[in-house]
Amino acid sequence: MPTGSCHTSVIEANKGRHAMLASPTARPEMPQAEYTKILEKERDLYQRLLELGQNDALEPFLQEALALVVEVTGARQGVLEVSGDADEARWAAAHGFSSVEVDEVRSRISSGILAAAIATGETVLTQSALEDSRFGVLESVQGLRIEAVLCAPIRGSLGTGAIYLQGRSDDSPFGDDHRRQVELLAHHLAPQVDRLVLTRTREEEGDHTTELRSRHRLDEIVGRGPAIATALEQAMLAAPLEVNVLITGESGTGKSQLARAIHDNSKRASGPFVELNCSAIPETLLESELFGAAAGAFADARTSRAGLVSAAEGGTLFLDEIAEVPYSAQAKLLRLIQSKDYFRLGSNRPMRANVRILAATNTDLEAAVEAKEFREDLFFRLHVLPVRLPSLSERRGDIPDLARTLLQRCCERNGLGPITLSPAALRWLSTTDWPGNVRQLENDLEAASIRAHGSDASEISVQHLSPNGGRVAPEEPERRSYQDATRQFQRAFLLEALESEDWNVRATAARLGLARQTVYSLIETFKIRRA
Repeated sequence: MPTGSCHTSVIEANKGRHAMLASPTARPEMPQAEYTKILEKERDLYQRLLELGQNDALEPFLQEALALVVEVTGARQGVLEVSGDADEARWAAAHGFSSVEVDEVRSRISSGILAAAIATGETVLTQSALEDSRFGVLESVQGLRIEAVLCAPIRGSLGTGAIYLQGRSDDSPFGDDHRRQVELLAHHLAPQVDRLVLTRTREEEGDHTTELRSRHRLDEIVGRGPAIATALEQAMLAAPLEVNVLITGESGTGKSQLARAIHDNSKRASGPFVELNCSAIPETLLESELFGAAAGAFADARTSRAGLVSAAEGGTLFLDEIAEVPYSAQAKLLRLIQSKDYFRLGSNRPMRANVRILAATNTDLEAAVEAKEFREDLFFRLHVLPVRLPSLSERRGDIPDLARTLLQRCCERNGLGPITLSPAALRWLSTTDWPGNVRQLENDLEAASIRAHGSDASEISVQHLSPNGGRVAPEEPERRSYQDATRQFQRAFLLEALESEDWNVRATAARLGLARQTVYSLIETFKIRRA
């Protein structure tokens, strides 16, 4: 649907809702003059909301909407937060909190009062959360010493969230008028939030690497999210140059693969690409492996032997785990980088090298320099154009594509037939932590493919990925969003009410304002059992 028509439908929907609120059947019992004044205020609010709806960017919209809410209610502090269906799709605007306080406040209130409003779908209005029996025991309320609060849920079809207000500028309490105004605002914000969440999600789900792939050879690099796109952009800036590149990132993020991509897009692409893992070679053999050895250099050296520098002539030498190079050998490596000269072990005749040096590490080299474990001059020679590879936790959106590609490679490598991942397995992979990053993901997929083929399964399931329950997750992914906070709060809130009423369901239902059958259903849903 075109953006214009989508926006028009939102406006029409809001007009319908406003007309319903202003209808005679919805009119409360009050004097005509007072009722007319209320309608005028609501129309003014509605007009300003329509003006907000012209905004096509989510964050500015939230900030302006919150500013309107604060103006209308006279709130001292506030947060307007919404989330989409995606695991990490969460956006917010804040007012009256310092930049240091914002993250802590969002984290604490989202698991307390804000979660209660979303869970029940009802506005929370309290003059003192600290003294309120519903919230006084919550860690968030105790920690922040929260008094007057007004919190109304935003319930859209794509985005959910809440308007959270804390305290008033004149220290007076929030009243029923404020409640009604905020509920009206939340009601009209919902469809506009849906529209902007949908637009934002579509933007974030797009391929951020399209332009880079159109200009460079990047077929072996899997991923299309913004994090990997940033790393590729930096790498491709360096690729056509002769400068040294230091690739950093956690272990298993694919630094060797990125180094290969830099080589493939350089002027040396037709030359050799030689890789040395500096941590895999004993310290006593590293120099001879790197520079070669002259005949008689050591007991077994009967003839001269060329090293990897010679093997990389005209191409690229990639030194992985550069931090593991012994301090004594770092001076020789520095000479190679600076002058392109080196000596074979046991020889005093200089050799000339035509190689480009790429290096990688998962170690903090600056800290190593401070600890006198890595030469400062070598660090600065290597650190000309650094490129950082993101961890898998920073690019969860790439996991499904990565998993499918890695699985195909595993099956081909082991001579196994093609096999797919079940939807539940893909969700499990996307929500599981991978401290070993891509390397760990590939290892687990290889093991799972072998198990699945061994049991003649038609697809890989969660059980194949975690047969011993090691890092097992439910078939539905654990949601670290409002939905998860909502379920947790509902269960704890209901359990507390049941225990307070000595498990009298009738009394509990009356206390919570719910039907008895609803309470019974919730008890069964949350599998709550009396201790």
